[in-house]
Amino acid sequence: MGSSLLDRSEEVDRKRAAKAIAPFLVLGLLNLALILGWGMNPLWGFAILPPILFISVIGWIGFKSGFITDHADYREEDSEETGSDHITDDHTHTDQSD
Repeated sequence: MGSSLLDRSEEVDRKRAAKAIAPFLVLGLLNLALILGWGMNPLWGFAILPPILFISVIGWIGFKSGFITDHADYREEDSEETGSDHITDDHTHTDQSD
């Protein structure tokens, strides 16, 4: 009961989440460095840093928790790999209504 959550490798999920979010975090931090490098008021740095970090953390949590596994196409591919056929396509059923 509920062993499917225990079977998942959390380390792999964390690494995958970090790989997915890292480019966006780097772009945000480079944007911050560019703004401060232009000699703008450092208050702008404090104004844009929290949203950059917030969105990065929310994205990391989303990738880590596996929100993509809730998508029907992903489940279909996953079920084909495991050999279970509990997910069927609507177009595979024949219409027998006259």
